[in-house]
Amino acid sequence: MNNRPANLIRAMAAAGLASLLTALFGCSARQTTMSVGAALPAAALVPGLATLSLLTATQTRSISAENLSGAKGQGGMAQPNPGEPKPAASARAADTLGQGWKVKPFLRVNAGETVTLMDVDGPGEIQHIWMVEGLSRANVLRFYWDDETSPSVEVPAPDFFAVGHSTFARVNSQMVIVNPANAMNCYWPMPFRRHARVTFSNEGTKDLELLAFQINYALTPVPKQAGYFHAQWRRADTSRQNPYVILDGVRGQGRYVGTFLAWTQRRKGWFGEGEVKFFMDGDGKFPTICGTGTEDYFCGSYGFREPFSTAYSGTTLPANENHEPPNYWSLYRWHILDPICFDRDLKVTIQALGWGDDGKYKLLSDDIASVAYWYQAEPHAPFPALLPLGLRGRAQ
Repeated sequence: MNNRPANLIRAMAAAGLASLLTALFGCSARQTTMSVGAALPAAALVPGLATLSLLTATQTRSISAENLSGAKGQGGMAQPNPGEPKPAASARAADTLGQGWKVKPFLRVNAGETVTLMDVDGPGEIQHIWMVEGLSRANVLRFYWDDETSPSVEVPAPDFFAVGHSTFARVNSQMVIVNPANAMNCYWPMPFRRHARVTFSNEGTKDLELLAFQINYALTPVPKQAGYFHAQWRRADTSRQNPYVILDGVRGQGRYVGTFLAWTQRRKGWFGEGEVKFFMDGDGKFPTICGTGTEDYFCGSYGFREPFSTAYSGTTLPANENHEPPNYWSLYRWHILDPICFDRDLKVTIQALGWGDDGKYKLLSDDIASVAYWYQAEPHAPFPALLPLGLRGRAQ
């Protein structure tokens, strides 16, 4: 019997899994050859159509207000507490039903309070986060991997989920999904080896009575070449910083995987002529990667004629360049199939550049807030200090 068709199928499957490893665990995976039928580490078998049927030793766990430890067999154990002085929303709805009947579905985070959402030992990988909160930049997410004291993620909660200007907009992408009314989801894989800790801070002056969340994760081995997930928020007025700096000071090997911009346009007319530049691995005055314009980087053309939300890019708010300013744009670009790989260092910038009445480019005095998403080997360089709350709000 001729076995060539079967051998071809097995070879294609092996090539596909090698490509999956490359997409998830680092550029060096491209140089790794795998024999047909070779065993893969459990963490390489991440959820997806290509691996959905594969059975491994992975253990699924989930953290919510009903099971803050994520421990096996400990969900829904809260007892009603009618005497609680500051209950979360709906906290009294199950008082007559008792334990096991949706006693603690939400958390309350009072003004100035920080709560720990996740505090578990590894090895493992966060696979999905769902969150509903007040869409406020006063609410800040911080992620700490292993034993680090400086967070690898420090981002206002709405911006982390590609919600700009504290204004809801639907997002329908591969890595982030935002559904009405303000249900925020992310699917960035976040491996950790020894420990994972996630905190949520309410840095505002008003209590948050309803924080709903769920963090789904897997207890599973983590490949040696897997980097750690990072995300950093910045903001600046381009009259003082142009080109705007999306990310700088990154040291070590890694890959850049996403950009989110909350751009406030202060004058009528097209604002998106600026180029996005990636300076990497010792680049000086000139970058290795230089794009051709803002809408080009976000996979559009001839402006942003209408909102769109796709797997890898989108502009989600109903903004129009010729409306009375300020105009608010929420723009995302995920580098999933085209990650930016670097070996030693990385800086990312975008020019705030528009069209003048004379047909020439003009520098813009706009307001830009951003989130940069990347993986890298630890330790990471310290982040710039997060802007105080008074400088985080919606620009005018």
